[in-house]
Amino acid sequence: MLRLAMTTDAETFERVADPLAERGVEVGYVQADERTVALGDGRPAEFEGFDVGFVYPSRLPEGGVIDALLGVPWVNDREAVLRSRHKGEALARLARAGVPVPDSVVVSNPASDADLREAFERFDPPVVVKPNSTTRGTGITKVHDVDSLLGVTDYLALVHDYRATGDKSFLVQEYLPEARDYRAMVVDGACVGAVERRLPEGARAAGQWKHNVHRGAVAEGVSLPDELRAVAEDAAAALGVDYLGVDLLVTDDRVVVGETNARPTVDDETKYDPGFYDDLAALIRSRAE
Repeated sequence: MLRLAMTTDAETFERVADPLAERGVEVGYVQADERTVALGDGRPAEFEGFDVGFVYPSRLPEGGVIDALLGVPWVNDREAVLRSRHKGEALARLARAGVPVPDSVVVSNPASDADLREAFERFDPPVVVKPNSTTRGTGITKVHDVDSLLGVTDYLALVHDYRATGDKSFLVQEYLPEARDYRAMVVDGACVGAVERRLPEGARAAGQWKHNVHRGAVAEGVSLPDELRAVAEDAAAALGVDYLGVDLLVTDDRVVVGETNARPTVDDETKYDPGFYDDLAALIRSRAE
């Protein structure tokens, strides 16, 4: 049986372990962070016997250590994770490949007030200010006027002034208030299902607008039309990532790729196309060969 090293023990691990075992893939957990790892005496036994990894650890320095000790190929290696992780780079790659993306400005601090005002004036307010590297909606805010934008960016400048902060950039992006929010899953080039993320009516009435599940939204399985599946597949092809969550924002007259995630949570199997785990197992086996 093929042995798969997973670097998460959260929801994805619990959901995939049994279905993959039924398809000849034994799943084991390898802890990548919040631990100690002794080096210098060969490879510790816990890293022995694996054939493939899934997915490269989110903390890249620790990931490099785990990668070296495992010595296996990955479904989504370090480079794949990096291409998706930084929102500005991902959107730039997608736009160059002709994949539709929101109108966005990448800001590299320090930036002058004049440049920030010019960025704001590209859009009809409000605008979304989005950190370049966070997940789960962390740090994303909506601002309605330029003074508020400058106030938000003042706080970002304080964070970026700390010398150990590696990423000193953020995005200013158009706001699509009526857009429907979908997370499409692409496995080995093919869209294999999607969920629509919706806020409960009470949350919307209270002013919530972020559709992240970790912020209270509900993810419901949906059947995407072919044209939306094609956009998700084009995004994965443009980034060269074989296992990718693609966030689609859809209005009455537009569809754009808002973000991508090379470490997506696997949802309940019922929310994907029949054969989802067959496709995932086949991708894992292809990496190990």
